[in-house]
Amino acid sequence: MPFLETHLHSSDGLPLARIGQGSWDLPESGARCDEAISALRAGVEAGLTHIDTAEMYGSGRVETLIGAAIAPLDRSRLFLTSKVLPSNASFDGTLAACERSLTRLGTSYLDLYLLHWPSETPFAETARALRRLRDEGLVRYVGVSNFDIAEFEEAYNLLDGLACNQVLYHLGERGMEHRVLPFARQHGIAVVGYTPFGRGSYRRSGSDVLEAIAQRHGRTVSQVILAFLTRESQVYAIPKAARRVHMLENAGAIDLRLTAEDIAGIESTYPRGNDGPLATL
Repeated sequence: MPFLETHLHSSDGLPLARIGQGSWDLPESGARCDEAISALRAGVEAGLTHIDTAEMYGSGRVETLIGAAIAPLDRSRLFLTSKVLPSNASFDGTLAACERSLTRLGTSYLDLYLLHWPSETPFAETARALRRLRDEGLVRYVGVSNFDIAEFEEAYNLLDGLACNQVLYHLGERGMEHRVLPFARQHGIAVVGYTPFGRGSYRRSGSDVLEAIAQRHGRTVSQVILAFLTRESQVYAIPKAARRVHMLENAGAIDLRLTAEDIAGIESTYPRGNDGPLATL
């Protein structure tokens, strides 16, 4: 069946904001770690209730950090995503990896569990484990990450109720719009864009356009970028922010709606390019 009409929901039934929180490369110790924990909590209070992580990040240490950050929060408000490494994606390996993530996060269930990228293990085996986790209530929804169209179609056929495909998506890399997004749109699957600010260098060539749009709306360039990337209702973005000020800036994009003129200006400045293999980090 279509995945909740393409909208992710927390366990209390509230639909997620288009913007969430990424956690790749968060500081794992010291004062900067404490600052990151404070920023994560501030983000939740500002509406960024989708927190994305993975067992790969810091070899599990980032999951532990997030567990500390969310410990005093209302779990039902949160939407926690983690990912299993392809090297652990056998049937038994996926089950064990999920249990480890649950322990590090200090929670009894994940809202979304993904295969981090295609594995040498046949996806049918991983899919069987993902279904088992869902049936047992250890995860609510299951999906994939970094799957190009052929793998994406296979996952859709093998995994009943495929929730999302998480992919690289920023103004300098719009390739997923060629094939991945249309397939997701057709089948009611959410697309979650990671690294929405890219490496930042691509912004310089079109900074005047972005600055003009930001000024018209009384917002920042970063907020305009996030609003553009999430202009379709089923597309979400998970920018990372380790500081409170940046987290709150990201949250300020939740209610920003760009005009057709704004979108046309950005699309002409940052074209999606040719239809090639799906880009990843």
